[in-house]
Amino acid sequence: MNETKTILLEKKWEEVSGYDENMNTIRTYQVCNVFDNNQNNWVRTKYIRRRGAQRIHVEMKFSVRDCSSIPNVPGSCKETFNLYYYESDADTATRNSPAWMENPWIKVDTIAADESFSQVDLGGRVMKINTEVRSFGPVSRNGFYLAFQDYGGCMSLIAVRVFYRKCPRIITNGALFQETLSGAESTSLVAARGVCIPNAEEVDVPIKLYCNGDGEWMVPIGRCMCKAGNEAVENGTVCRACASGSFKPTQGDEACMQCPINSRTTSEGAINCVCRNGYYRTDSDPLQMPCTTVPSAPQTVISSVNETSVMLEWMPPRDSGGREDVVFNIICKSCGGGRGGCTRCGDNVQFLPRQLGLTESRVYISDLLAHTQYTFEVQAVNGVSDQSPYSPQYASVNITTNQAAPSTVSIMHQVSRTVDSITLSWSQPDQPNGVILDYELQYYEKVSLMQQHIGPFNTVRSQTNTVVIRGLKPGSIYVFQVRARTVAGFGRYSGKLYFQTMTEEEYNTSIQEKLPLIIGSAAAGLVFLIAVVVIIIVSESNIIVALSFFQVTPGMKIYIDPFTYEDPNEAVREFAKEIDISCVKIEQVIGAGEFGEVCSGNLKLPGKREMFVAIKTLKSGYTEKQRRDFLSEASIMGQFDHPNVIHLEGVVTKSSPVMIITEFMENGSLDSFLRQNDGQFTVIQLVGMLRGIASGMKYLADMNYVHRDLAARNILVNSNLVCKVSDFGLSRFLEDDTSDPTYTSALGGKIPIRWTAPEAIQYRKFTSASDVWSYGIVMWEVMSYGERPYWDMTNQDVINAIEQDYRLPPPMDCPSALHQLMLDCWQKERNNRPKFSQIVNNLDKMIRNPNTLKAMTPLSSGVHLPLLDRSIPDFSSFSTVDEWLDAIKMGQYKDNFANADFSTFDVVSQMTMEDILRVGVTLAGHQKKILNSVQMMRAQMNQIQSVEV
Repeated sequence: MNETKTILLEKKWEEVSGYDENMNTIRTYQVCNVFDNNQNNWVRTKYIRRRGAQRIHVEMKFSVRDCSSIPNVPGSCKETFNLYYYESDADTATRNSPAWMENPWIKVDTIAADESFSQVDLGGRVMKINTEVRSFGPVSRNGFYLAFQDYGGCMSLIAVRVFYRKCPRIITNGALFQETLSGAESTSLVAARGVCIPNAEEVDVPIKLYCNGDGEWMVPIGRCMCKAGNEAVENGTVCRACASGSFKPTQGDEACMQCPINSRTTSEGAINCVCRNGYYRTDSDPLQMPCTTVPSAPQTVISSVNETSVMLEWMPPRDSGGREDVVFNIICKSCGGGRGGCTRCGDNVQFLPRQLGLTESRVYISDLLAHTQYTFEVQAVNGVSDQSPYSPQYASVNITTNQAAPSTVSIMHQVSRTVDSITLSWSQPDQPNGVILDYELQYYEKVSLMQQHIGPFNTVRSQTNTVVIRGLKPGSIYVFQVRARTVAGFGRYSGKLYFQTMTEEEYNTSIQEKLPLIIGSAAAGLVFLIAVVVIIIVSESNIIVALSFFQVTPGMKIYIDPFTYEDPNEAVREFAKEIDISCVKIEQVIGAGEFGEVCSGNLKLPGKREMFVAIKTLKSGYTEKQRRDFLSEASIMGQFDHPNVIHLEGVVTKSSPVMIITEFMENGSLDSFLRQNDGQFTVIQLVGMLRGIASGMKYLADMNYVHRDLAARNILVNSNLVCKVSDFGLSRFLEDDTSDPTYTSALGGKIPIRWTAPEAIQYRKFTSASDVWSYGIVMWEVMSYGERPYWDMTNQDVINAIEQDYRLPPPMDCPSALHQLMLDCWQKERNNRPKFSQIVNNLDKMIRNPNTLKAMTPLSSGVHLPLLDRSIPDFSSFSTVDEWLDAIKMGQYKDNFANADFSTFDVVSQMTMEDILRVGVTLAGHQKKILNSVQMMRAQMNQIQSVEV
């Protein structure tokens, strides 16, 4: 529709000849009845078919004479005219129908000229041609007529062009868009769905373009990209299969790549290259990495024997197989000894740093048997060694151990005891390394729980493994150690063991109990002496409460669990100072604790200045267990003395209410304090807070105390921004079963899931290493100004995410060095996590060199798993696979799943990408969504199974 239509005359319009501005002859329709009043002159076009257009554009060329240039013109002269249209499904118009009036005709606009003409010469009138464009719509019938109304002007209608707009056929963004008509309104945008060109597929969302009212394409949404194995050519209008010898592993705009060394393709359109025989690739190797092979054997193994130990050193293999992940394994074989050949060494042999996966080319091997032949094979392996059908290449060395001192005596027990003697016996060392000549026993009296032994030891020699030690004090505790001697010398002393002589009272009671038996036995001619001996044996690794405080290193004491006391009140008396109630003045209540109110107040001890303190009170009506649990925290806190651990001033137990009194921390808990001061501190200030917390935890770890509940809410802050570790009560929670979502674990018990290491959640394995994990979460809390770890995820989601190696991303503006330290704290293998001493050193280095804190971690770093996609529903809330597919908006594949027998959650949870393709899911976005949902389903099912087990 882009042409001039024949005009039908009506009511005084007439077709005449004239001239345009360039004096060219033209034919026009004109009217000029300006001297007659009440003019109503109409002219209309022939029937014009719509051809699917919704909005019609009319271009009019016309001229208008200036009314002022006409002599004696009446006041009714006009310089404008009106444009109308009339819709009809067929060409039914006559000279009288439709009627010449505004209704049924629809007015489009009143048209005025930009320029009018007035000049007249002998050749006729010279017209100035105006061009105006108007549009109307929506039109919906098969066609329409146009009409032009003059109501008192002198004008010529020169040309009328009627047209509509459309967007042309186009290939863009990897998709073909067909010719599309513009919309009904000038501002309309008509959506057009694109079709991916061959060998391309949509990315995430359906691809669209919008056709605007001017016939222009705009607002592209989505795109198609060439599939894996195909590359874009001819300005992105064609996806061509990768040629033989090249590949493309993923969908995208990238070009095909040449196959890496030692690999090839089997056909065109390859998505990867297959390794040649004898070469391999691991699952983690990039597809563009050359295929590699196994390393050759290590070179030049050198051994250095020292009694029953050996140092092995070697040179790396000449050929690493093309990889940089070569490590070494040590195979130990014991040869000779009458066993007919070589056999693998037992578990008693020690390897330092380890036996397998050595990164350095040396190893120290100890606890071998004396005078024994050994063969050591040093294997070189790399990431593809397990794919080779052949055993790893190795170099071997034979050695013979020398004479060595015996190993440590591992077991010693008490045979009997009296008031002044103890009889002991012990087992032979596991590795005598020759003939035992004799044993040496050393002992001393344990005078004080708090005092380390100073002075000479008493020693006794024995050629047998039994000895009687006499001349001891009644009712006294003695510490014993024993070692064995061969011709090679003494072995190491055993661990300390504690035994106690009888008191006079115990001895007399024992005699009275034996007397009837002695008399009865004499009458029968047989005398048997039966003694009942109470043995108190305490190993150094598990000392009973009464013997707990012994020195490990000078000046460092070991934490004692107050719950191991038979009478917990004894622990309170030993570790917490009793304060008279008259010295305490409560000022105001500042909060509520688990057992009662938390207050602030003043403490005035005799001879000391009055100080501001925090006071925890035990509510009235408590049970004995509540009182014991309440005071247990004081028994713990009272053992600590460090500037970054909350300080216990004392307890009030002899008056009501029972109180625990600590130093007062003006700024309260760290998490609330950070949220109230969001963004107010420098990075150095935040690192200083973290350094204080780490220093306090190092002190606790050195005392063998495991906190179990390290979190920002349990760190208190004073007015100088000094952070102190507090809240030492979680150990008792493991006996409780409450519903606090902060602590409840799916496995039962009370654990702060978001702050707790995986091994502590799953196996209740709480160590300083699990505290390090929690410290990493505290670091994240500090750098995010008190944000909740893992946001609104459920505890079960957190457990699943951690199991799938998800780690929290860096908070906003977090230096990369700090986030890397967090990730180190969150190592899955607890032995790989840093010690608190290392953390303190690292933070000290950052504080001394602030430039290390300037590099920021991008907000997008970190691992994001499908499990964290909150749009993926929990499959357990559905009863059928069809319901699940509807929920993830993939219901169109119900029949596909059913026909392929994927009709139960057990089967669906095992689906792979190949299965999804086989079912008939070809769109990349749909494949990704279904695969993510399947992975989440599998993780949830695994978690349910582990809980059931």
